[in-house]
Formats: sequence, C-alpha cells, structure tokens
Amino acid sequence: MDAELLARIQFAFTASFHYLFPPMSIGLGICLVIMEGIWLKTGNILYHNMARYWTRVFALTFAVGVATGIVLEFEFGTNWSTYSRFVGDIFGSALAAEGIFAFFLESGFLAILLFGWNKVGPKMHFFSTCMVAFGSHFSAVWIIVANSWMQTPAGFHLERTVEGVPTILPPGYVLQPSDLGSVRAVVDDFWAVVFCPSSMERLSHVLMAAWMTGAFMVISVSAYYILRGRHLEFAKASMRIGLAVGAFAAVMQLVTGSISAAGVMKNQPVKLAAMEGLFETKEYTPMAIAGYVDEKNEKTTALEIPGLLSFLANGNFKTPVPGLKDLPTDEFIKARHPGVSPQDIPKVRQTYWPDIPAVFQAYHLMISVGVALIGLMVVTWFFWWKGWLFQPDWWASKVLLLLLIFSVLGPQIGNQTGWFTAELGRQPWVVTDLLLISQGVSKVVAANQIVASIIMFMVVYALLFLVFIYLLNKKIQHGPDTEEESLDLPESWKMLAERKGSARN
Repeated sequence: MDAELLARIQFAFTASFHYLFPPMSIGLGICLVIMEGIWLKTGNILYHNMARYWTRVFALTFAVGVATGIVLEFEFGTNWSTYSRFVGDIFGSALAAEGIFAFFLESGFLAILLFGWNKVGPKMHFFSTCMVAFGSHFSAVWIIVANSWMQTPAGFHLERTVEGVPTILPPGYVLQPSDLGSVRAVVDDFWAVVFCPSSMERLSHVLMAAWMTGAFMVISVSAYYILRGRHLEFAKASMRIGLAVGAFAAVMQLVTGSISAAGVMKNQPVKLAAMEGLFETKEYTPMAIAGYVDEKNEKTTALEIPGLLSFLANGNFKTPVPGLKDLPTDEFIKARHPGVSPQDIPKVRQTYWPDIPAVFQAYHLMISVGVALIGLMVVTWFFWWKGWLFQPDWWASKVLLLLLIFSVLGPQIGNQTGWFTAELGRQPWVVTDLLLISQGVSKVVAANQIVASIIMFMVVYALLFLVFIYLLNKKIQHGPDTEEESLDLPESWKMLAERKGSARN
C-alpha cells in the first residue's frame, strides 16, 4: 500500500477511536446538569449521590477523549502537511477557537466539578457543572465548523504567494498540481466560514446523537442495576432522567436528520446519490430502505419507496433527483480536464465518485440503528407508563432490561456510521471541489513510517481501551455512594438538604 492509503487508514482509525468518547461526554454533561439541578430543587440526597456518581464516569470519558484527540492534531502536521498548509488559515482558526474558548472553559470548570463538592457551595458547583456541559457543546461547535467547511467551503478566496508577493486568484479557479505549496485558502469572512452551508444543520444532528449517547449510557447502567436488584432507588431515578433525555433527543434526531439530509441534497448531490446508490436520473426517484450496490454494473438492488427521494428533495414526487451518471456535471469535468472528449467524460466522471457501496451501507446502517433505538425507546416508555419497567421478575421486563443494557452500543454504532457516511461521501475530495485527497497528503512521509505509527497506535489504543473498560466496570460495580456516605457535607450543602427535605421519589 502507498503512503496516501496508509495515511487515510491511520486517520480513520485514530479518528474513529477518538469519536467513541466526545459524544459520551456531551451527553453525560446534559444529564449531569439535570441531575444536579434536581438536587438543588428538591434537596433530595439521592440526586446528590447520582450527580457525584455520573461525574466520575464523565471524568473518565473526558480524560480518554482528550488523550486521543491530541493525536489527530499532530497527524495534520505529519501525514497531511500539504493540506494543513493549504487550509491552515481557515482550519487552524476553528481549531484555535475550540482550544481557547471551549476546551479551556470546559477543563477549567472541570476541576471544580470533580473536586469542589466539599469546597464550594451548591450553586457555585451547579454553575461549574453547567459550564463544563456548555464547554463540551461549544467544543463540538468548532470541530463541526472545521469539518463542515471541508464539506461545503465558503467565505474564502485562493491566494498565490510567489517570492513573498501574494496574488488573489479569481473565483472558481481550479487548483492545479503545480499550485501546491504556493496557493492557499484565505479567510474573507470568518462568519461565512462558521455558518457555511452545512455547519448548523450538521451541528444539530451531531449534538442530538451525542445526547442519545449519554442518555443510553445512563439507561444501560440503570437497567443493569435494576436487573441485578442493586441500588434500586438510584437506578430508577437515573433511568427516568435517561429516558427523558433519550426520548427528546430521539425525536429531535428525526427532525435534524431530515434537515441535514435536505442540506446534502442541495449542497452535495454526488454524496446524496452515493448514499442512495442512485445511478440513473429518473422521475419518481425512489428512496432505498435496504439493499446492496453492484458498482461494476452500476446497479442497486434494494427495497425502495417510489418517489420519496423526489419528494424530499423537490417537494413533489415526480421531479427527478440527479443520479451518479450525470454527476459531477459535464461543465465541472471540462473545467478540470480541458480538451477531454465526450466519449471519455463518463470514465473521468467515475474518478470523482466516492466508494459507493461503502457509503450506501454506512448510511443505511446509521438509519437502521437510529430507527431501532427510537423503537426501543417507544417500547421502554410504554413499559414505564404501564408500570412494568421496574419488574425484573417478569420475563418481558427482563428481556427489555437486557436489551437496554446492550443498547449503549447503538448510539456508538450510529455515530461511527454517520461520520463514515459524511467523510466517505466527500471523497475523493479532502475539501469539496477544491483539494483532492491525493493532493493533501504529505509528500515527505514514507509508507513504512506510517505503518510503524499505525502499529504503535493500535497497541497504545488497545491498552487505553482496556484501561477505560476496566475503570468503567470498576465504577459500575462499586455503584453510587449510599445516603449515609454522603451525609458528611459542608454546611451550605447540609442547609440545602434540611431546607428542602430529602423526600424520595
């Protein structure tokens, strides 16, 4: 394998592993705010114990997320140095904003969240919890902005610098291989970069997925305790909060997912066609539910809903959605391949297609997992409403609780397949319609060096994951503090509990 493919494999591996943890931190942050807010409202020591317990889990995910995220930033300067030079003015500003405004905010108040239980008053501690949750969300904002600009670039111009003299290139300039090293993207309008065509719709979808990830983590552990007959009051209260957050996020996922898909239809038609395995442009364009893609014969065999994709894209069932055989357009190809013959255009067009079977399957797996989680949420809420959820001796409740224990994997699978859809669907571009992946890879890093680093990362990440699982399991097995263990509170906390009572739900 050449250095380009190895660099892509390394980044995919390290990014995928890292992305296991930030969604958990974001989702748990919201749950912590709710738990501690209920403690402040009721004075019930149960919610104090609950907040302390989930704070420890949050700290564990945050620590591993930070450790694995730093690696990605170094990879931009090693394996992807050409890309970094080209977009550094834009991509670097978003990452700098994430570090200055979000990470420092989150990590600064994290110290009070973790160690301030007996050092500061309840309101100050609650404020710190809110700031940590806000910081984790704000961090996601800048990461999504940076990635969304790569998907739908806006608010910039191209600038060539020769012997220290910059020259602004005309709009629509097609980057040539000889331009690498002398041409870079420069910010024209920072807010146009932040609010590029895909950023806000993708941000809302990612955040709701993160809320589901944290909620199902809470639900999973609570279901485990209920099934084992341990910490029942804690587990029931935690389950209620997890179900509330999870239900809200699940409903909003339908809304934000629809908005995000509409944005892809408008701004990235090649990606949309790959997601649906759509080769032909035809009226009453169907939406695929499940199936497989025969890329060699340019055919998709799938269970379909006729006309649905046309309706979602155009507001009516008849107007066709462009297929891959018409994307990118002839004008796009002629601008990048002057003199190309009409007979060669179809072959050249295929070089601008992503890996269609991979994008198709990742996209439909994401949707399947999301629908399954929503269905599980509906069933769980029904059991809760009927009073069956907390009856582990009944076989139906036992089966449901077992499903809820393993449901924690669902959002993680959805997160991974969603990001694979977004990133694979953009290829072969690293910046859509501007910079190819082959142009962005470093020219000085050898393949054997990347292989060595991949092996090193695999060993280190395997050890890190084992440590994470061990510590998480240890915290789950230990469980929350008992009421008696939490009575040694500072006076301000005791006064709160005495003033509002400790009536249990």
